[in-house]
Order: sequence, then C-alpha cells, then structure tokens
Amino acid sequence: MSTRLDLSKLSLMDALDLAKLIEMEACHRYQMFASQFGHTGGYDAGAFFASMAENEAKHGQELEARRKALFGDAPARLTLDDLFDVEAPDMGEARRGMSTVQAFEVGLAAEKKAYDFYDMALPGITDPEVRELFTELRDEETEHVEMLREAMAKLPPSAGVEVEFDVDETPYL
Repeated sequence: MSTRLDLSKLSLMDALDLAKLIEMEACHRYQMFASQFGHTGGYDAGAFFASMAENEAKHGQELEARRKALFGDAPARLTLDDLFDVEAPDMGEARRGMSTVQAFEVGLAAEKKAYDFYDMALPGITDPEVRELFTELRDEETEHVEMLREAMAKLPPSAGVEVEFDVDETPYL
C-alpha cells in the first residue's frame, strides 16, 4: 500500500480527493474480481466481491458529495496515479474456486489495510481538519471490519467450502 504524496502537506480538499480515490481504486478492484468470478445464483465469492464494489462506490460517492459541498467544482489535484493499493485487495488475492469465506477474508484484509494506512498517516498530519478526516476514515474502517466479521459469522457452513470447477468451462482468472 502506498501513495506518492507527502501526506503532511495535504489540504482538506486534497485529503477528501485522496479518500475518494482510495474508495474508487478498491471499487474497481472488486468489480474486476466480481466479473472474473461471475455469479452462480447464491451468495458466493463473486456476489461478495460485487457487494464490496457497491459499498466502496457508495463510500466514494459520500466523500465526493462532502467535497463538493465544501469546495464546489474546484478541480482535483490528485489522480489514481498518486496511489496504489491503499485499500484495494491485492491483485493476486482472488483465485478460482475460492470459497465465500475466503472472499470475505480478502475483504477483511483490504479493510485492515485501509485502517493501517490512515492510522500510520495520522502522526504526520499537521492540518487539524485533515487529521480529523483521517481519524474519522480510520474509525470507519474499524466499523467495516466489524460489519464483515459479523456477516462472516452468519454464513452457513457451506460458505467455507471451495468451489470445484471444470477447467474446460471456467474462464481463466
């Protein structure tokens, strides 16, 4: 997980843009995983990744609305090129045949990674508004981890079973 930015110099607008980009990057990665897995009709790894993509998109939209309310249409100074894998699951995390529980574990690891990013950035943040935002975002990641753990606890035992696939009929991941 990394950014190419000096986080100590972020303005509140830049911090909101960065947070939105982090959510977008995660959303795009989950969308890619969901499309690779497809959907079998039940709540499987593909359905989980699709739901995570929706959640990340929603968080990004909330941050965008907040930014717009504060800064109007001021152009963003940051792009996706300014960060890499801050919250997005690692590219190699999804694999054919993974169980729903394993997909949840990928999501948990990504949420923990985002928590670590915000937590590690906090000591270097001097702007009080940016510090408050990063603290809020870090705490939200804790809530996301708890929500995923609670949902995992409700999964049926079959969710831990890896899916068998026919190499001739399964698209390559």
